[in-house]
Amino acid sequence: MEPTATLEWSQAVELAGELSDATGPADTRRAWIHRAPERQVLGLYRVLTKFEPELPAPWWLRALSAGGLPSRKAAFRLEDEVGALLAARPGWVYVPWEEGCWEYLPSEVFAAGEAPTVPTTVMFTARHRGWLDVLPAHRGTPPKLIAVRGLDDLRSRLDDIEAT
Repeated sequence: MEPTATLEWSQAVELAGELSDATGPADTRRAWIHRAPERQVLGLYRVLTKFEPELPAPWWLRALSAGGLPSRKAAFRLEDEVGALLAARPGWVYVPWEEGCWEYLPSEVFAAGEAPTVPTTVMFTARHRGWLDVLPAHRGTPPKLIAVRGLDDLRSRLDDIEAT
């Protein structure tokens, strides 16, 4: 039963089509978990995590299952609002692979030849109720994640985030 269920889940989260043209999270919402009835998605996720607690799932599904988000629609709205904010600023690029994140790639840093191995990254998370983390640009050992308390906090801190 368990291997079949895990296979079913991998198909449920699989993103269909080419991702390289995605410019924001809405462009990647093509899997079954994005389209199927929310109760059905959540029910299957909860059953399967009893067998496999680290089941691959998007941040919003983990947050929804834990009771922190009111709905999948609210998560999508947050993703879209963050996307609109970052896409309007120079240097931010949406990276659709896996859970999707935004990377800050200022051209002057790369032109100077001092590019970090990992650029500053804004990612969605279920680890706290602000739903956003920032991973500062770095080489080698990753620094601690910076918790952001939602869209307004991100907006107010962007100049500092971009300076890291």
